[in-house]
Amino acid sequence: MTSIMTNTSATAALQTLRSIGSRLADTQSQVSSGLRVQTASDNAAYWSIATTMRSDNGATSAVQDALGLGAAKVDTAYAGMSAVVDIMSQFKAKLVAAEEDGVDKTKIQSELEQLKQQVQSIAEAASFNGVNYLNTDIADIYDDDLTRSSNTSAFIRDDAGNVRVDTIDLQLSNVALFNSTGGGLLQADARDVGDIGGMRSIVNKAGLSSDWIDYYSNLASNGGATVYNGKEGSGWMRPEWNSGSPGVISFDDFPVGSPLDFNLPGAQIQFDLILDKEASNPPGTTAGLGDLPGPYYAGYSRQITITKADVDAYEASLGGVILGGVISTNTQFAGLLNSVLHPDASVPADAYVSWDLMSDGAGHTVPDPKTINITTRQQHGNGSYVEIAKLSSVGVSTGGLQETSDFGTRGSGKELGFKPFIVYKDGDNEDGINVSFTLSVNGNTTTHSFNRTYVNEVLGKDTGKVETAEEWATLLHSMLDPDYGNSLVIEATDADHVMVKSNPAVDRKWGSGTHIEFSDISVSSEPRSTMNFLDIDVAKHPEMLDDYIDYINVVTTKITDGTAALGSIKKRLELQTDFTSKLMDSMDSGVGKLVDANMEEESSKLSALQTQKQLAIQSLSIANSNAANIMQLFR
Repeated sequence: MTSIMTNTSATAALQTLRSIGSRLADTQSQVSSGLRVQTASDNAAYWSIATTMRSDNGATSAVQDALGLGAAKVDTAYAGMSAVVDIMSQFKAKLVAAEEDGVDKTKIQSELEQLKQQVQSIAEAASFNGVNYLNTDIADIYDDDLTRSSNTSAFIRDDAGNVRVDTIDLQLSNVALFNSTGGGLLQADARDVGDIGGMRSIVNKAGLSSDWIDYYSNLASNGGATVYNGKEGSGWMRPEWNSGSPGVISFDDFPVGSPLDFNLPGAQIQFDLILDKEASNPPGTTAGLGDLPGPYYAGYSRQITITKADVDAYEASLGGVILGGVISTNTQFAGLLNSVLHPDASVPADAYVSWDLMSDGAGHTVPDPKTINITTRQQHGNGSYVEIAKLSSVGVSTGGLQETSDFGTRGSGKELGFKPFIVYKDGDNEDGINVSFTLSVNGNTTTHSFNRTYVNEVLGKDTGKVETAEEWATLLHSMLDPDYGNSLVIEATDADHVMVKSNPAVDRKWGSGTHIEFSDISVSSEPRSTMNFLDIDVAKHPEMLDDYIDYINVVTTKITDGTAALGSIKKRLELQTDFTSKLMDSMDSGVGKLVDANMEEESSKLSALQTQKQLAIQSLSIANSNAANIMQLFR
């Protein structure tokens, strides 16, 4: 139908043209920008993701720059440490050369000074952009919070949308050669725990013979001692221990040249032998080490009578040696006493008799002709006592025997000499220095350890200090009670001592076989650098050459470890830099897949829409020309 009011064809053509124009504009925008999602109105979800990821990629780009800066700092420090390792080898060689007799130590010291200055120069020069890892200014180099150097390594967003920046950390205490307040690898380490509350004691090197020095050096190499230089002295630290001994009575008055002749009628020696009785704290023992509760065993008593018949029986056991009823030497007297004390070989002897040895002046060891010792074999109860009582003789002398007694010693306890000590901080180990040890009490062996965190928790502190004997006893209780319970007594006996012993109420054993020992003591900060590298002077102190060499070995190991740590971080930074570059490429690619326009497709669409626009314009022109034909009817 043709209408003079409405040109429907023109309207349709115009709508088509508008639609094509809109799509053409969109396509032209995508072609010109390269994006199919430019604004949130295009696709809110994809636009939001793309915007966030572009922001994250920008942050990652900043991380990549930071990685480059961090790598430069580490590379500089690594180069410096590697050079110092080589110099330390030369330094040690010079010290070894100085031990030769006749060497001019003044000239060697001059060479050492040049090497020291070179190390200083390297440490001061190993700086990048004002940052120096080898020459630091840290108030407390043992505080990991102060010594931590962080290099930015990654920008991370988790699935909850939270973001964080990760770092690669380096503890400067592991690499700083010199620090303004001390504690650098080439400076004295002040973290000295000393004798650890008396668990170990110093054997000072000064005054020892070369044989003893060799002995303790070998002992240290086998773990039986620890090389030590510090506030207690210079030498070796040895673990404390105690071992019980049986009751022994000794005599040194055998009548040499006056034989005991039992041929006289009625000749005899008679005495009571009392063994293994108990007492609380016998004279001669450490007060408080015993403290045995009653009742006390009165001991085993036996009357001993020696006559010619006993001498003849003993002679028969000698295989041809003729005594003729006469005892001429202390060794014969000891043999006679043993035969009387132990007549039945199937039954363990109650006691045994021996003699001391001495040098004959010609390099040989021979029996001391005057001594006799009688020792309990601890066959009765838990005691370790020996006594001669009611001694008498007829027709002969007593052979030097006298009325006397001995309780032996109880070795299952040790009184530790206490001195205050500090368990220090230890770089990136937040628990601080670790101390481990083994305790053995009468064969029951347990292993324990404590560190700064443990000390602070048990004592309610934040300093790591063990300041009193009572505090040390409390700390030992907390470590040992879970294994020993009430079988071990730990108590501060005064301000300077802590007693550690098996509980006499549970363990009454005395004498031989009682034993307490601390062993395998290990301190994580040892061996410590106890000297200052710059103070080494072989000209002024030639007697310290061995100490200097030991010191150089210790610090060279630490410098090598520090170099290795820098090398590990250097490699990690390289890997992280490579990964970050690939990560940024991946993020760009991922965003592109979400919002980038397909240029081939959009170009084709653009051409088609441009053609469609031309056709729409022609259609509109035709529709408008039909209206002109109708208008002619009214002319």
